[in-house]
Amino acid sequence: MAKIQTNLLSDIQIRKWIRAGTPLAKSDGGGLTFTLSAAGAAVWVLRFRHGGRRQEVTLGRYPDLSLAAARLIATKKRLALVEGVNPADEVRKVKSHRDWTVRELIRDYKELVLSTLSESTQRSYGRNLKRIESGMGAMSVQSVAPLDIVAQIERVKAGWVELFTLWCALRGIFKHASGKKLIVVSPCAGIQLESIIGKRPEKRKRLMLTDDEIAVLMNAEMNLENLLSVRILLATGVRISELNNALKANVHLEEKRWYIPKTKTGNAIDIPLSKAVVEWFSTLIDIAGNSDYVLPARSRARMARHDGDASVSKDAMREAIDYWINQHSPKIRRFTPHDLRSTMKSHLRKLGIPREVSEMCLNHKLPGIEGIYDQHTYYDERRIALEKWNNFLVDSLQKQTYLKHSVN
Repeated sequence: MAKIQTNLLSDIQIRKWIRAGTPLAKSDGGGLTFTLSAAGAAVWVLRFRHGGRRQEVTLGRYPDLSLAAARLIATKKRLALVEGVNPADEVRKVKSHRDWTVRELIRDYKELVLSTLSESTQRSYGRNLKRIESGMGAMSVQSVAPLDIVAQIERVKAGWVELFTLWCALRGIFKHASGKKLIVVSPCAGIQLESIIGKRPEKRKRLMLTDDEIAVLMNAEMNLENLLSVRILLATGVRISELNNALKANVHLEEKRWYIPKTKTGNAIDIPLSKAVVEWFSTLIDIAGNSDYVLPARSRARMARHDGDASVSKDAMREAIDYWINQHSPKIRRFTPHDLRSTMKSHLRKLGIPREVSEMCLNHKLPGIEGIYDQHTYYDERRIALEKWNNFLVDSLQKQTYLKHSVN
């Protein structure tokens, strides 16, 4: 058996190669190789065969790892090979078991987990991951204890829902750490959120506006765009975001149909339009001018941010309703745009519309097995239901107008 040649290099040669700066790879024998990259990085590499395959591991940089030290490490790894130990496996083991900082964990979580979640979750978790990084980013993942988790939650001054999202983000990153075997047990285990921030406040109950309140609202002294928008929301039961983002191209007035594309909150759907709603849409489209949107942006800054054309801001309608209630003291309870959906749903049932039809009017998926097997869109049933409801609204409009004239 031929003797393996080793110790072929010298420090003088290595320094000369580094000064020249030419990329190269020179063997010291026995698989130990000095490499110099085009960027000037001088690195020791051990090349070997294991299991019939050529492999290599990086030992370290020169001059941090001297020629003598590199030879010593290479000798130890060659001896390990004789005993059946793969040096590459040992390096991988060291890398996978090194201690991470919380900042590194967050970066890895964002790349592998958060990026696969919905946009809204990415935004809400993203805000709170920034808070976590600011509060404990430099800490070792293995050193984080339950008390650190409690302290992180208590540091943030926010409402219950936001703190719950922070808690979810904390559990998410440490579950990720546990999955990577960086830790054995999550520091979030055993913590009771209610003990830190209390029980969740009761959810605000949705309003069902009364007949008299609907009559007041249908005749509200608002800007015409806002008034027609409120009427359309009440008449169709769509989500405020669906009206805000409505494109003229999707409102088919001649067919008396409004197509709403699929969003993260609802499936694509065609909304049947009554004669009154067609007229309200027609007026809004005329007011919108050259914009592609039924309700275009109202501020130059918003239009500038979106290359000259954008939809109205998401808060515009809520602010318009609040302003009207504050300024005009109408005989109506304070409500939100979403309350108009619950109002329509309740009144549809009051008008004798079957539950499944009223649910489909709101673009709700039917529950359980019924929702899986019943793929009927109920378009004709919804058209009849909405006609009935819209007739009620028009009657309310005329009734209030008649009462005003009677008083005068």
